[in-house]
Amino acid sequence: MVSSVLCRCVASPPPDPAASASSSASSPASVDPCGGAVCGGPDHRLRLWSLFQTLDVNRDGGLCVNDLAVGLRRLGLHRTEGELRKIVQAGDKDLDGQLDFEEFVHYLQDHEKKLRLVFKSLDKKNDGRIDAQEIMQSLRDLGVKISEQQAEKILKSMDKNGTMTIDWNEWRDYHLLHPVENIPEIILYWKHSTIFDVGENLTVPDEFTVEERQTGMWWRHLVAGGGAGAVSRTCTAPLDRLKVVMQVHASRSNNMCIVGGFTQMIREGGARSLWRGNGINVLKIAPESAIKFMAYEQIKRLIGSDQETLRIHERLVAGSLAGAIAQSSIYPMEVLKTRMALRKTGQYSGMLDCARKILAREGMAAFYKGYVPNMLGIIPYAGIDLAVYETLKNAWLQRYAVNSADPGVFVLLACGTMSSTCGQLASYPLALVRTRMQAQASMEGAPEVTMSSLFKQILRTEGAFGLYRGLAPNFMKVIPAVSISYVVYENLKITLGVQSR
Repeated sequence: MVSSVLCRCVASPPPDPAASASSSASSPASVDPCGGAVCGGPDHRLRLWSLFQTLDVNRDGGLCVNDLAVGLRRLGLHRTEGELRKIVQAGDKDLDGQLDFEEFVHYLQDHEKKLRLVFKSLDKKNDGRIDAQEIMQSLRDLGVKISEQQAEKILKSMDKNGTMTIDWNEWRDYHLLHPVENIPEIILYWKHSTIFDVGENLTVPDEFTVEERQTGMWWRHLVAGGGAGAVSRTCTAPLDRLKVVMQVHASRSNNMCIVGGFTQMIREGGARSLWRGNGINVLKIAPESAIKFMAYEQIKRLIGSDQETLRIHERLVAGSLAGAIAQSSIYPMEVLKTRMALRKTGQYSGMLDCARKILAREGMAAFYKGYVPNMLGIIPYAGIDLAVYETLKNAWLQRYAVNSADPGVFVLLACGTMSSTCGQLASYPLALVRTRMQAQASMEGAPEVTMSSLFKQILRTEGAFGLYRGLAPNFMKVIPAVSISYVVYENLKITLGVQSR
């Protein structure tokens, strides 16, 4: 029943001739060209309607989890309740807990497109069939080694005609009503939070495939990302310090431009002063990344997902909580970074001296100044970064992904840069208030202020523009930071033995 509904057109990947012949004999209309996606013609829509009615066991015009369970069981297809629930969630656009006919058709079309990308990535010989050697090679690329017997066992589960190869029709028929939310190829190609470091580590962590976690490739990715972040932050440190100085000292009465800010810093402490605060900024990468990754994995388990990846809203919740835990753990280093960036020549002999003096003069509470706006800033930054990146990624996959899910370097860099920039723009007022609160004691005579009173003071004295002081150098560093971190990341991957796709 399911096979008779699906397209048997001559499209890329080419279907099996024998399968096409038998299908065309039983259903002449099914050989009309479709352009490669699920057929959109009237005959095919009638066949989809027939399948929909077969699955709609209670005849209410919608497919709920129970309908799918009973209907698919009658067709000889057995799926777990969890799998069926994910099918409904993936296609349920109006959130009524079931799929109407239009949602059902849209789900099949979108799902088949993803399956086609995977099929083409597995079809190394580009002959329209997958054999045991191609399965072994593809898994080897993911870091998993299996025997030929294991590969043949995988083939037999999908092979209908006993040829020990899988054509497009067999692949699609087997997987179409499986809730494949995550495609390893897309995860591998579209990592961005591990690769891109723009100085703010508030992004939602990347997903790793089961194979990457089992083979230890995940820690190599994290080490490569950490090394790339260290180089990127060091190269863009002058712009980062200028941003901090402008956030704290610029005002209507002290209008500070980029050239003037650099001139002032060099005049006060020489060229080396441009890198003040960079040491602690680099040191905090390792503990923050490690804590965030471990927290993210634990939160995923608490959410109860048994899938390789979470849905978008689940990723946002898990990523934001993991970010909050990581930031809470290393927040004293954030305060130290701000104080070191703002210090005058000779004020501190080093990081430890700075920490000692803060503790002696202001107490332990000083290391958590600005903590509340920092925590509040995680949600808009992570949420908008994730939403924009996923929107751009899905738009590219829908429009341009024909033979591969690989977006290429330029598209990946562009999407990462745009999403990060949008995230920073949304959370920037909170970041500015956080920095001013962290810097309070470094400014002699500065009164103790709260987050709300500081917001009111800035709006009253400087207007809304005052909440965006230092935004120009912050945005100036995004493109070089992303580019440098990507280049270093790719080279470190090779050094650490991570295979590039």
